[in-house]
Amino acid sequence: MFALMACMSINAKGLRLPHMLSDNMVLQQNTDVTLWGWDDPNKAVNITTSWTGKKVTVAHADKDGKWQAKVRMPEASYTPLSITIYDTGTRITLNNILAGEVWVCAGQSNMEMPVQGFGNCPVEDYQDVVLDAKNHPGIRFCKIPSVMSQQPLNDADCKWEVTTMESVRRASATGYFFARMLNNALDIPIGLVMANKGGTRVESWLTKENLQKYCPDEELDSVAVTKKFEWDYHYPLLWGNGTFNPILNYTVKGILFYQGCSNVGDQGNKYSDNLALLVKQWREQFGQGDIPFYFVEIAPYWYDDMQGIAGALLREQQKRAQSIIPNSALVGTNDLVYPWETKQIHPTQKRQVGERLAYHALVKNYGQEGFMCESPEVSTVEFSGDSCFVNIKNDYGAISRFEDIQGFELAGADKVFHKADAYHYWTKGIIITCPEVKEPKYVRYCFKNFQLGNVKNAAGLPLFPFRTDPL
Repeated sequence: MFALMACMSINAKGLRLPHMLSDNMVLQQNTDVTLWGWDDPNKAVNITTSWTGKKVTVAHADKDGKWQAKVRMPEASYTPLSITIYDTGTRITLNNILAGEVWVCAGQSNMEMPVQGFGNCPVEDYQDVVLDAKNHPGIRFCKIPSVMSQQPLNDADCKWEVTTMESVRRASATGYFFARMLNNALDIPIGLVMANKGGTRVESWLTKENLQKYCPDEELDSVAVTKKFEWDYHYPLLWGNGTFNPILNYTVKGILFYQGCSNVGDQGNKYSDNLALLVKQWREQFGQGDIPFYFVEIAPYWYDDMQGIAGALLREQQKRAQSIIPNSALVGTNDLVYPWETKQIHPTQKRQVGERLAYHALVKNYGQEGFMCESPEVSTVEFSGDSCFVNIKNDYGAISRFEDIQGFELAGADKVFHKADAYHYWTKGIIITCPEVKEPKYVRYCFKNFQLGNVKNAAGLPLFPFRTDPL
C-alpha cells in the first residue's frame, strides 16, 4: 500500500518550524519571503533578523496554531545571516542563511538523478565535479523526501546542505549544474529545492480538484489505483500531496522540470494540456505570479522499438506545451545521448542539460545577454522537384556543419519515409534529397524514439525534432 507520512499535528504545543526553515538555507533576495510555522492557538510570534534588527510580530497564531509572516530579504551576498523566531517561552535561531536565488528542481528520475548517479547509471565527469565543489559553498540544496500521501502534507523531513566535496554527490545533477553555471556567472548564492520522484507522471503532481475536473479517467480511490498501476510511482495525486505540497510556502524564483518518459504513449494533446494545467496549478499555489518554468526535452531512448515514434510524439507535445505555457522555455537534448545509450533511460551527460537551463535563466531573468539560449527549430519548409529545402530560426547566424548532416528523412505521397542526404547552402538553407523519393512531400528530422541528429546552431544547441506529415 502507500508509504504514507503523517502530517505534523497542528495542535502540538509550543513554537515549531517546518524542516525547510533551517540553518544553511538560501532565501530569495530582494523580496518579501514567507516564514511560517505552528504555535499554541492565539499565541504571539516574534521575528528578528540580523540584517535589520527590527522585530516583526505575527499578531497571533490562528485557531489551528498556524502562523505566517513576511520578511524583507536584502540583496544577494555571501554574508551569513540569521533569523530568530520566538514567543514567550521558546526561542529558535536559524544561522548561516544566505540571500540569493532559489529554484525548484521538479520532475522524475532524470531530475532526481544525483551527481553520484544511480546504479549502472553514472554521471559524466563525476570526479571533476567533486573536486570543483569546494569552489561553490554558495550553492545550497534541500532534498524533499519522495513521499506519497492521500492528504496534502505541510512538512517534510528535510534539511538544507552546503555544497562540499562530500555533500555534492547527493544533489540533483541537473539542478547542481544549473546552479553552478548561475553561481559562476552571477557570483551570488544559489539555492535548490529538490522536490521530485523517479517514474512519476504529470498526473502524479496534480491536485485532487484538478484531477477530478480535468482528468476524470484518473482513479483516485486507493484500492482502484493499486489495481490499475503496477508501479506506485505512476499513481496520480499522491506524490504531489506528499513531496511537493510541503514546499509551497517557500519563496522561489522559478521552476526547473525534467519529466515526460512516464507519459510516453499518451494520446492526442493530453500531455501538453496536463503539463500546462500543472504549471498553472503550481504558480497559483506558490502565489508569486507567472514564475519562470524551464523544462527539458526527453532524450532519445528505445521505448521497446528504436524505430517507433511514441517518444517523438511526446517530444512534439513538449514543444506544444512550450507554446501554450507563458514564461516557459524548453531545452533540447537530442545530442546528449551517446550511440551506446539506446537503452539507458538516464543518459550520463547531465552537465549540458543543467547549463542549457541556466542559459535561459541568465538571459531572461538575469540580463546576461551575451549568452545564446534558444535551440534552433524549423522555420520554413519548401518542396521543389526532387528536393526539400528547410530553413531554421534561432541559429544565431550559423549552423554546426555544411556537410554530412544526419537525421533527416523524406517521404512521398505514400508517407513511407527513407533516410535522406542533406547539406547546407547559405542561400537556400538545408537541402535534402533521397534517391528512393523522387517527389518528396513530407520531411522529418529525428522523429523516432532513438535517432541522433547533428544540426546545431552557433551556440552548439541542437535542432528540435520535427515532422511535416500529419498522422
